[in-house]
Amino acid sequence: MDGLRRGLSRWKRYHIKVHLADEALLLPLTVRPRDTLSDVRAQLVGQGVCSWGRAFYYNARRLHDHQTVRDARLQDGSVLLLVSDPR
Repeated sequence: MDGLRRGLSRWKRYHIKVHLADEALLLPLTVRPRDTLSDVRAQLVGQGVCSWGRAFYYNARRLHDHQTVRDARLQDGSVLLLVSDPR
């Protein structure tokens, strides 16, 4: 049963939103649990949004590019905040 669950997670999709605080935009994205935040950045670039030099936050926690969607504990309907990196 556990193997079946792991096999099905490959097909699982989460519908999340990314809030661009600087432009006051809310963009919908579809991601997989194994996608990293770098993959999310690539999707944003595909939609014409430059996300480099910005940081992702979720539940007041900064997320790093190497984290997967599963590691960041994102769920269906989650909203990520993308703000300019203060560094």
